[in-house]
Amino acid sequence: MHLNQCSVRKYVSMFVDYLRYERNYSVHTVDAYANDLQQFASFIEGKEGLADAESADMERIDSDIVRCWMMELMKQSLSTASVNRKLSALQSFFRYLIRHRIVGKHPFAFLSGPKKAKPLPYFVKEKEMEQVLDGENFNDKFEGVRDRLIVELLYETGIRCSELVGIENADVDLDAMLLKVTGKRNKQRLIPFAGRLKEMLIYYNNVREREVMTNSRSFFIRRDGRPVSSAIVYYIVRKKLSDIPTLSKRSPHVLRHTFATGMLNGGADISAVSKLLGHSSLASTSVYTHVTFEELKKVYNAHPRAKK
Repeated sequence: MHLNQCSVRKYVSMFVDYLRYERNYSVHTVDAYANDLQQFASFIEGKEGLADAESADMERIDSDIVRCWMMELMKQSLSTASVNRKLSALQSFFRYLIRHRIVGKHPFAFLSGPKKAKPLPYFVKEKEMEQVLDGENFNDKFEGVRDRLIVELLYETGIRCSELVGIENADVDLDAMLLKVTGKRNKQRLIPFAGRLKEMLIYYNNVREREVMTNSRSFFIRRDGRPVSSAIVYYIVRKKLSDIPTLSKRSPHVLRHTFATGMLNGGADISAVSKLLGHSSLASTSVYTHVTFEELKKVYNAHPRAKK
């Protein structure tokens, strides 16, 4: 037996009226729900093996039918977002049916929509990063020395913007060449740094003592002695990375991506990189291994600035 065609469209019409007149949804939203649900109704009208009674028809719409519809939508080359939007409309429709006791259960048990593909992380190529750091974009005054160190530190250690802002003077161990940062959920970790970065840290300290009279505990400060904010760090990074016209995203996190991509491309163990980044699981770090091999070959050789 075929699904009773009138029953499904009747309930869809009732639901659309409910959204329009009782929930006062916008015309655009109501039309979107109506279109999605009418598409579903058209799909299931040809399904066989369903009872004739209207309520029984709706009860026989199970997860297998919804899954078949989802697969049909994906065959039509719809985006993941579009498929999930249609499934969300169907979920809302069945919640309405359950609330009005038209059906006893919804067909979404053990069923989830297609996962949205995560975009590959943005990163800066080695040659472009060298041009930014070795160019004439920084002056020798306090702000110039500080800004260069901020970009260099983000690039060479992969720390988060919030972690950089939270660094205090006591967190920088120049003798052991270790940096202590406080990450998410107040977890602290030690990050080693190379001799070249040590020289830059010492130079910044000297310039800060000479040009800025302050007793601030914060390592990165403004000229008036107040700690730098995340907004200031974002501004500095965006301004310096704007010299790379091919880069569509410019933020401190891009430098974090660049660090991780470069380390993995240079042969670093993924678990070691994960610890350096402060990730709680390898799953968060594995995204960097998805960058194509051809792109990876162009990025880093281990980490060139740490070798200098």
